[in-house]
Amino acid sequence: MFNRFERVVAGRYLRARRGERFVSIIAIFSLIGIALGVATLIIVMAVMNGFRADLMGRVLGLNGDLNIFSAGHSITNYQDDVVAIKGVKNVTRVTPMAEGTVLIDAGSYSTGGVVRGIAPDDLRDLHALSDTVIDGKLSDFQGDDAVAVGATLAARAGLSVGSKVTLLSPQGRATPFGTMPRVRAYRVALVFDAGVNDYDTSVVLMPMEAAQRFLMMPNAVSLIQVATKDALEVTPVTRAIAQRLDDPRLRVMDWTQSNNAFLGALTVQQNVMFLILTLIILVAAFNVISSMIMMVKDKTRDIAVLRTLGASRGAIMRIFLMCGASVGVSGTLIGFGIGVVFCLNIERIQHGVEHLTHTSLFNPEFYYLEHLPAKLVWSQVIEVMVMSLALSFLATLYPSWRAAKTDPIEALRHE
Repeated sequence: MFNRFERVVAGRYLRARRGERFVSIIAIFSLIGIALGVATLIIVMAVMNGFRADLMGRVLGLNGDLNIFSAGHSITNYQDDVVAIKGVKNVTRVTPMAEGTVLIDAGSYSTGGVVRGIAPDDLRDLHALSDTVIDGKLSDFQGDDAVAVGATLAARAGLSVGSKVTLLSPQGRATPFGTMPRVRAYRVALVFDAGVNDYDTSVVLMPMEAAQRFLMMPNAVSLIQVATKDALEVTPVTRAIAQRLDDPRLRVMDWTQSNNAFLGALTVQQNVMFLILTLIILVAAFNVISSMIMMVKDKTRDIAVLRTLGASRGAIMRIFLMCGASVGVSGTLIGFGIGVVFCLNIERIQHGVEHLTHTSLFNPEFYYLEHLPAKLVWSQVIEVMVMSLALSFLATLYPSWRAAKTDPIEALRHE
């Protein structure tokens, strides 16, 4: 497309001589602008993808892709429902749970929380918790007095394996003096760190039979968690489970329904950030137009000489297209390199900044996640690069066309 003559002339125009420094400086700033725009867009999109994936992974890992519950009532004889759900295609895990609100008391520390009863075998299959045990053994999670607490709760209350914690349930037995809440002390058998501050702060796990007795739910559970092969394809599974159970008392709700507003807000935010950051590349493209117009103005006499020596209008246009495209391509490639390297080392960069400033950038007490995740989606990276190259190319069309339209007679009339 570009012959040797056009490449040599374009390369010569890109190397500034004395008196041409200003045009060269504008071209350099245009290149830097494109590089920063591409890098920023890649980094922000990767961080938002990582945040979304990490959030979904943790929330769905702890709460399931979908839940079955009975509004205002517990699910009795749930074993038959569990067997029926396991027979549905693409279901990978079914976890019944007994759940109730309690007051957690450990020495001078008291807070509200939630007790979740879960069978020891189901806890082993719930890898979002079983793989995050930091103290104790899973084999100790059994019996009438064993509980598992989160790392944040353990740190605040000064708990460790073997410590005692008192749970108070408002659901008690009726007496002539009113309802007396149930109070009992339990032994901490496990400490887990699920990575979600709300869960680590307020959830206490208890073996299923012990939880059913404490919550006064004999042979009943509060909900049934279900995990599927693909959380993004959960809707057909939800419909299949509802048809299989065929019980008007039971409600089947998947994560797209329970977290629809939150995930929708994330999607809107991601799209808005993409549009806003695209303006950085657009501004840099306008800088390319400015530098190219100034270059054409500065090279008017050279263009006239080239035309009189036999260069065609197409050759002149291709020369300046190559000049402008060089800035766009170089800026895009540099921005691509900066963005990808930053995303691949984002945790190291975070730790380095925290070490230098002696602060925690993501305090788990205030932020939902403890670190800054990044997930590169290469289709998005390619989309950003194509958009940058396209804007850079479009920015060179008008100045190149003006250069090709230069009349050599008029340009040399006063020389």
